[in-house]
Amino acid sequence: MSWNTYYRGTGEPRYVPLPAPPPWRAFPRQPVPGSFQPPEGLTDAVNAALYLHRPLLLTGSAGTGKSTVIEQVSAELGLGQVLRWHITSRSTLPDALCRYDALGHIQALRLQHPNAPSRTEGRVHKLARRRGTGSGTDIAPFLKLGPLGTALLPADRPRALLIDEIDKSDLDLPSDLLDVLESGTYEIPELVRHPRLRVAVSEWDGSRTHVVERGRVQCTLFPFIVMTSNGERDFPAPFLRRCIRYTMPAPTPEMLHRALEAHLGLPIAAHGPAADLVTEFVERIARGESLAVDQLLNAVRLVTDPHAPKAGTQRDRLLELLMRELAGA
Repeated sequence: MSWNTYYRGTGEPRYVPLPAPPPWRAFPRQPVPGSFQPPEGLTDAVNAALYLHRPLLLTGSAGTGKSTVIEQVSAELGLGQVLRWHITSRSTLPDALCRYDALGHIQALRLQHPNAPSRTEGRVHKLARRRGTGSGTDIAPFLKLGPLGTALLPADRPRALLIDEIDKSDLDLPSDLLDVLESGTYEIPELVRHPRLRVAVSEWDGSRTHVVERGRVQCTLFPFIVMTSNGERDFPAPFLRRCIRYTMPAPTPEMLHRALEAHLGLPIAAHGPAADLVTEFVERIARGESLAVDQLLNAVRLVTDPHAPKAGTQRDRLLELLMRELAGA
């Protein structure tokens, strides 16, 4: 089947089989053992973080494998499904610990008592926080632990937590994290004031619940936490001294060849279109251009797929599209 079998831009409806996804775009996502090749010194940094029960802060440009590290560590050490907290400028510590759906709780109260005298929003909100058991008024269905809150639950084996792109956060978030990461404990305000002493709260991944007593959670084993940063800002010294820090190096041709072969499941020849793309990628990175390994992976897939366009104007145009620099529009 040729590339031009798919979309033609004619607007004419027709049914054609669509291409199978490349291995790294097949869902549900399955970790590929060996697809990530740790650069020199990274395994020492990971083991130091595990040994000292400290967060690992990985800094480096986009696409250098920072967020892949935790997947490989979790798979090797049996730490279970990786919890993920993707940081934006609106991310807050309370949301990462436990989320309370106050509006949903208020609505449930109103549905259970449709003929009750009207109350102000403030009084209904307070009532929603106080109510105990009873269909529609139990607070438990309206609470859900966040990724950090779930990672800090008592456990026989530490959980793995990715805090992705922490340099995108509000300026205060790294400092806000210090107390929780040092003490390994936190409170859920809605449960501290709640009449029930024990409440089962859903974990972040939704697979289980955990009984929280008196609104307080105490960690028993510090989770394996990887925080990633693209190096777009500086962090306060008190935050940095509590982390094991490692800077991802620029990729080398040897590293890229190994990673491509693991992802694609086929050998990359020392010479040819794929090798030329690797060389060009490394040279552009050395010149200071912003490129991601994902882009190289897509481009190599294109030149090694027998069904993709052959050498010529169309393939050149597609490679230019796939390998555009990330900086700028």
